[in-house]
Amino acid sequence: MARTLALSLLTLPLVFAAQAPTFKAPSEGPLIPSPNFGGPSNGSLSKQPVQTGLMFDRFIQIWLENTDFATANSSPTFQSLAKQGVLLTGYYALTHPSEPNYVASVGGDFFGMHDDNLYNIPANVSTIVDLLEGKNISWASYQETMATDGSLDFSEDAPDYVDGTGTYTYYVRKHNPLIVFDSVAGNTRRRNLQRTFNDFAADVNASAIPQWLFVTPNLVDDAHDTTIEYASQWLEFWLLPLLKDERFNDNRTLILLTFDENETGSVNNQILSILLGGAVPEAARGTADDTYYTHYSSLSTVQANWGLGCLGRGDTDPKMANVYDLVAKAIGHDGNNDLTGSSDLPLTNLSGPIPGPLNEAVYVPFTAQNANATCANKAGKVFVAPGVDLSLTADKAPAAVNLTALNENVPAAGNINLSATATAPGSSPTSPGSSGPSPTSGAAHTMVNLAVAIIVATFIGLTL
Repeated sequence: MARTLALSLLTLPLVFAAQAPTFKAPSEGPLIPSPNFGGPSNGSLSKQPVQTGLMFDRFIQIWLENTDFATANSSPTFQSLAKQGVLLTGYYALTHPSEPNYVASVGGDFFGMHDDNLYNIPANVSTIVDLLEGKNISWASYQETMATDGSLDFSEDAPDYVDGTGTYTYYVRKHNPLIVFDSVAGNTRRRNLQRTFNDFAADVNASAIPQWLFVTPNLVDDAHDTTIEYASQWLEFWLLPLLKDERFNDNRTLILLTFDENETGSVNNQILSILLGGAVPEAARGTADDTYYTHYSSLSTVQANWGLGCLGRGDTDPKMANVYDLVAKAIGHDGNNDLTGSSDLPLTNLSGPIPGPLNEAVYVPFTAQNANATCANKAGKVFVAPGVDLSLTADKAPAAVNLTALNENVPAAGNINLSATATAPGSSPTSPGSSGPSPTSGAAHTMVNLAVAIIVATFIGLTL
């Protein structure tokens, strides 16, 4: 696997605040509506039947930003939370910067992405949503300070409630992973399950939060533009009260508190993560687990718990998609690979040189999964979206092309074409749903455009 090769380390420019502001709570409480939480609620979700899992019935992941393990571990708040759950000391992000980690956590791959640009991934590239809906498991994503449900904006400004003057960019699309996929962005029902924190408050108050949640604080509360101390105060404000609320955290709830990536790009990408919630047995609380995990492990753990199968990408990797040991032991999963103490851990602090359909310098098209691959969770088969041409596998893809040298963009860059994407779950799209390379002059450019168009159309089941 390319991302595990021992390539030269990259020191990445990381953005941080020179001086963090004093914490300002966005609301009087986590369940009290506020304009600082985003647009007004459109009402609560309807209650859905609970699909019982082997170990838990609800999985909540909360993502913070850009912090080294040691820095987070020095926070008294994180130390206190670790005593209430299981500290995962062998957890690693997959790459740099932010967006590819978010995308990989729901899609099983970052597809060569090495930046935080605007992408829309074709509708026949499956996500965890396809697997969840296949088993009637309810889900939603909650984004703090997003202006409206289902927003497609690249970023959004709102009144600066921290400083008290002007506006501030609190919400960014790159931290909302499912909206990057056309199968969600191009489907009205799915798109509107990207909800604001005011919706979250309404859903909890109505005892209607779903079984799978992705939670993203805004850019000050997640430590991206501030510090671990600021994020810790946000956790004290938002998460700690909710841990005591059975409408959010009952005895069948598992919560993952994690970070997208570390701050220091020159070292391997270790991040602090904690398993919390009522599903964590009393005897396990206050313990540490040094099993090797990555963001693919959240996929394989959810898949194993509900018998979902897998996406056929990183969630088939026997090293990088270990099921959380706490869950593995509870459900009798014996497929984990122990890399404890190994000096041969995959290097996941790489960015840029990994070929893929979202890398303009080493572009290769989207390819079909290996439908016969073994899921790391040992719980089912690879899911393949309707219309995918299984003959176009990675080993049959054309050689990588430097689109930058040809003044081209990757086909999945730019704004989604909503009129050209699927409108029902699982249906085949009628067009790529992605903007293609921009027109340029020259025979070489024309050939690249034609080749890319044919490859993308083949992948999603079109004829040209």
